[in-house]
Amino acid sequence: MKRFLPVLVIFAAVYLYQEFDSPADQAYSQQVPAATSTGPSASIGTSTALVDGRQAKGSGTVVRVLADDNDGSRHQRFILRLASGRTLLIAHNIDLAPRINGIREGDAVQFYGEYRSNSRGGVIHWTHHDPAGRHPDGWLQHQGRVYQ
Repeated sequence: MKRFLPVLVIFAAVYLYQEFDSPADQAYSQQVPAATSTGPSASIGTSTALVDGRQAKGSGTVVRVLADDNDGSRHQRFILRLASGRTLLIAHNIDLAPRINGIREGDAVQFYGEYRSNSRGGVIHWTHHDPAGRHPDGWLQHQGRVYQ
C-alpha cells in the first residue's frame, strides 16, 4: 500500500488541478460572439460583449492619461471613452509589453484584453503576451502599431 500512495496522491492532485483549473480556462477561451449592428454590445462600442472575466475587443478615444501604477507589476494606465459614452480604464503591463510612448487625450486606441467590472465602468487588462502561455494574448493598437 505504501508503494501506491505516492502514485495515488499524484493522480488526485492532477485530477483536482484539472477540475479547478478548467472553468477558468473555459472563461478565457469562450469568446462572446461578435455583435451585429443591432446586438447588445453594439450599443457599448465594443465588438464583443463586456462580460466580467472574459476577453473583450473594441476601440475608443483616450480621455485621460493617468500616472503609471508602480505597485507590483508596472502598468501604464489611461481611460478610454467608447462610442457609447461608457469609459474603461486600460491597465497595460509595461513589465511584459512595450509602453505606448506619446499617447495623448484624443488618440484612438483599439484593445483586446480581459474585462473586469468595477464601480467605475470596468478595466481592461491582460493587454500583452502571456509568457507562461496560460492566458490568451492581448494587445493594444495605437497609431498603427500593435503593443503586446
